[in-house]
Amino acid sequence: MTIETPQDATAAKSGNAATDRFRSSGKLGSIETSVERVNLLASKLVKAANDIILEERVSYDEFNALKAWLIKVGEDGEWPLFLDVWLEHSVEEVATDHREGNKGSIEGPYYVPEAPTQDSPATISMREDEKGTNLLFQGQVRSTDGSALKNAKIELWHADEEGFYSQFAPGIPEWNLRGTFIADEEGNFAINTMQPAPYQIPTDGACGQLIAAAGWHAWRPAHLHLKVSAEGHELLTAQLYFPGDAHNDDDIATAVKPELLLDIQPAESGNGKQVTYDFVLDPVK
Repeated sequence: MTIETPQDATAAKSGNAATDRFRSSGKLGSIETSVERVNLLASKLVKAANDIILEERVSYDEFNALKAWLIKVGEDGEWPLFLDVWLEHSVEEVATDHREGNKGSIEGPYYVPEAPTQDSPATISMREDEKGTNLLFQGQVRSTDGSALKNAKIELWHADEEGFYSQFAPGIPEWNLRGTFIADEEGNFAINTMQPAPYQIPTDGACGQLIAAAGWHAWRPAHLHLKVSAEGHELLTAQLYFPGDAHNDDDIATAVKPELLLDIQPAESGNGKQVTYDFVLDPVK
């Protein structure tokens, strides 16, 4: 019998999982876009591509290599990875530039809804022998007027110490390092988890080919993923980062912002680290 481990993860496996997850997310076909809007965006995209071809005098060999690569992106199931790594940060900026509270960051391709729910304080689902440094993540959820948002919902997910996400790599329990937590009457929450590790995005597929050909690196700094919500307020999607990470300044996903850096402290319990980070949500208008 063969037992798959996280190290057996491939771009095709994680990419196909991300593609399947997107297809089942309800995001497909969730909006109606006018003919005029589609024409505007598609025309600008095609014009930009043609401008590059003319300005850089792209050859037929390069053109055919691009076609082959685009086909491989689809075959490897890496369109969610490609779009989330290289384009989503701009979409997120447009979507949140009106906010007075936290502006957040990209979702990325590894979100899974309906993680097990617990009242805070709580400990995230993890293996008994989970590797890494214990991390107490705590804070308060407030509205822009300063009022506490009771029973706010905090969804937390992140990679393990080896850089793998549950449900996107084999051999990891289904909800490992994923959870939904309900804040108390004052919007306070406290979650015990493990400090995640930095990791490389999959490099054995089409995106990895692009990275190698362009001479880029594939690293994402260590981060926590969050979705924070409360009745009558806009959903906040965020990633929070750890100071001192070598790739905070050159994250391949261009998602790090100064306001998303955590202030890590030794845990008062003497076991690991702790951090306090508050979320401010904008009311729905």
